[in-house]
Amino acid sequence: MARGYWLYVGGRAGNKPQSGEKLAITAACEKLIREVLKPRFVTKPRNTKFNYPVDIFGKWHGNKYRFLTRFRCDDPQSYEPEFEAPFARLEYVWRDHFDLSYHRHTGEWFPIFQRVSLKEALKLIEEDSHFWPC
Repeated sequence: MARGYWLYVGGRAGNKPQSGEKLAITAACEKLIREVLKPRFVTKPRNTKFNYPVDIFGKWHGNKYRFLTRFRCDDPQSYEPEFEAPFARLEYVWRDHFDLSYHRHTGEWFPIFQRVSLKEALKLIEEDSHFWPC
């Protein structure tokens, strides 16, 4: 009787951008955050019991670049005065090809666009409300 065994056959998680390409992707994403997303969605601090966005930033998690919003709540009964919530994700597939997903209220990532260029992905984040932080 033959016995089976597990064998790793790879996947997209192994596709990571080279360091130079990673820096270029990061710079393009930070430019979008600085010039488009922050002016549009980050408000001035105000004293309220509701959550409001105070910052938008991005960071890498493996081969994925995630866009996150930092929220603040000034209510003294809140569990945390500040917290972070992701809203969009670029998953690196191969050179200048990305899968674009948004973060659902269920905590899951839902991919909408596949194999789009960086320029197209950033334009979609700017224009499509699925990828907006608020």
